[in-house]
Amino acid sequence: MQHMLKTLLVTGGILSLVGCESGDAPSLWKEYALTGAYTGTISTQGTYSAIGSFNHGGSLWKTSNHERLYNWNHRAKEFSIIAATAFSPEERYAATANQQDLVLWNLNTGASEGFWSSPAEIMQMDLSPNGDFALLGLADHTAVYFDIKNGGVQRTFRHDARVRSVDLSDDGTLALTGSDAYKAKLWSVETGEMLKEISFNNVVDTVALSPNTQWAFSAGSLDKAVIWDLNTAQEVHVLSNIKDFSQKRISYLSAKFSADSQQLLTGTASGLVQLWNVNSGEELRSWRIHRRDPYGPVHAGVYAVGFGQGKYYALGSNGIMNELK
Repeated sequence: MQHMLKTLLVTGGILSLVGCESGDAPSLWKEYALTGAYTGTISTQGTYSAIGSFNHGGSLWKTSNHERLYNWNHRAKEFSIIAATAFSPEERYAATANQQDLVLWNLNTGASEGFWSSPAEIMQMDLSPNGDFALLGLADHTAVYFDIKNGGVQRTFRHDARVRSVDLSDDGTLALTGSDAYKAKLWSVETGEMLKEISFNNVVDTVALSPNTQWAFSAGSLDKAVIWDLNTAQEVHVLSNIKDFSQKRISYLSAKFSADSQQLLTGTASGLVQLWNVNSGEELRSWRIHRRDPYGPVHAGVYAVGFGQGKYYALGSNGIMNELK
């Protein structure tokens, strides 16, 4: 739900500040949701995508052939409003959440292996290795490390506002959070200690950790977007910077580092996908995702990006999966 609300805010007039960024067209696009989606996620290796659609609840897709594998809803004979989705890094488990409940799913069988109620409204989530724990960003000004197989909060990370973006390191030792208090914070999962933080001039829409735990990406809504060093908390590259009102206002809704941590893929609220060199900060490629109405005024936001075998993926808020080459 938070993705949909975020996109509606952007498409309600603020996009006029963004301008017409260029970008190549997708090499292929496939419809995953007929009239759009609340949320979506692409797995670590780009094998799967989970989506919460407007009309048919949750579903799991195989990206290589764009096949719907399972329908995932929280109650029988009902279409759930899926507000958040996540995959474990080794692609064995996935999780779906409405605003209050979360379900753990086995990717091999499609069966549910746990159903739990969250302590507060879920804004975003991520899964630890083997799907043992879920990092939940919550509306009650906390992020929690939740035992999604046995139930119960194992660790609470307190903030000064809603936590709308979260990411776990692939080994489950670090948690990165972004909040409406204009902060991105790095935490030790083991101790609950806050290790580093950086500040923005607006709410933090998106955070991502590199697999080698050296870099982080964080972006404020219509504000700067940066790659920063996890050891020093210093900004290494500024990908989008707002110094005065005449410059472009860009909101990044999604980001993912490559497996070797050398590249970063990002997606914006205006439908632009960009590939970056992490070491130099250089933009390597850019694409524009498919729009249902090429002449309409409303852009589709990029809910999720992913690296595949010789290609890249981008899932739009309009329910369309894009292959990019």
